[in-house]
Amino acid sequence: MWSLISIGISLILLITLALRGFSIIIIAPVVSLFVMVTNGLPILDTFQGAYMTGFIGYVQKYFLIFLFAAMFGKLMDDSGAARQIANLLLKLIGKNSKYKVLVAIMIICAFLTYGGISLFVVIFAVLPIAKPLFKELDIPWHLFMAPFFTGIGTFTMTMLPGTPSVQNIIPTKYLDTTVTAAPLLGIIATVFVLAINLWYMKFALKRSEQRNETYAAMTNPDKDSDGGIKDHFEGRALPNVWVSFIPPIALLVLLNIFKVDIVYTLMAVVVLTVILFWKHIAIKKNSINDGAVSAVLPIINTSADVGYGSVIAITAGFGIFSEVMTDIPGSPLISLFLATTALAGITGSSSGGLGIAMEALSSTYLKLGLNPDAMHRVAAIASGGLDSLPHNGAVITILVASKLTHKDAYKHVFATCVVAPLIASIPMLIAAVLFY
Repeated sequence: MWSLISIGISLILLITLALRGFSIIIIAPVVSLFVMVTNGLPILDTFQGAYMTGFIGYVQKYFLIFLFAAMFGKLMDDSGAARQIANLLLKLIGKNSKYKVLVAIMIICAFLTYGGISLFVVIFAVLPIAKPLFKELDIPWHLFMAPFFTGIGTFTMTMLPGTPSVQNIIPTKYLDTTVTAAPLLGIIATVFVLAINLWYMKFALKRSEQRNETYAAMTNPDKDSDGGIKDHFEGRALPNVWVSFIPPIALLVLLNIFKVDIVYTLMAVVVLTVILFWKHIAIKKNSINDGAVSAVLPIINTSADVGYGSVIAITAGFGIFSEVMTDIPGSPLISLFLATTALAGITGSSSGGLGIAMEALSSTYLKLGLNPDAMHRVAAIASGGLDSLPHNGAVITILVASKLTHKDAYKHVFATCVVAPLIASIPMLIAAVLFY
């Protein structure tokens, strides 16, 4: 029992340190050390063994995916292709009302991430569009988090079949499934999470109007007219809008129709993007180098999380946790969902929690006779919920990039990326139990 309590304390410690601005690269070893000491594990052997095995194992499996995805996203951004896609979608949806702007931002973010562009690229592609719109329509800036996180962190991350997100790739490595596994379950979850979050955006907007919140009152008046977000495309010639759609569509076709491995797919679209937008990428070497460098921090952050989770996995408390999960009455799919959700919450990472769940639990659940496709989709969806607690690295990074704080805007992240996916998972799990 003490082992379980120590894991809980380590989670509180991890969240506290993350909220105080410490990097997860530092936090994960520190919190792992706490777990080792309180569980009587040999410190050096555990660091060199369980911790680094988890850390290195994640890098080994997914570094190339992070690398080429980051390069692809950077090339799409630097060429202006991502901006052209966003401009067209905004024009089609309209911007003549506050609610339409929120919906447009959500759809832009969803299309870009479903097209294989990293959320860390999407934030910088969308900010220069969103800031002036919010100012023009006098929308409080903190509301930006609701459509942004709905677009990048819910249905395109874990739910929609065929998404190229790493959360949809990880189960394929353990279950021998494809990225389109159990499409019905993903579509059910998508419909519900969209309905909930579209309602929430309208509710949050109405509440802000009732409170007489304005753009000016909710931003720093010392910032310049665009809130400190510079538009690097001002005065530049951008690529043809229809050509801009070719790389993300090619990615989805190669991955889902021709079933090309994700690494080869990403390599191909990187080359295609360079060819199509050659004259629009000012310094090709810099774009490629910057993209490659930008892949390092996200994968190291996640690997550090996975290392912490690997230490947790060898404690007596985790053994108790696994037994409790597998002994939950009803379909084992429900306990798989709960276990993965808990691990994502503990690590503060959807991909990290999912990686630990697949490594530690997938063989156990396969032996219970579960359908691998159902396992894939249930586990993937489960990874996107409690992962978005305040200590999540992406949450912290995006709030900083948007010049917002947890106090300003985390409530919208919690509503759209924690509460909504968990509620949407209920009908998905019912369908999983009934049909699989």
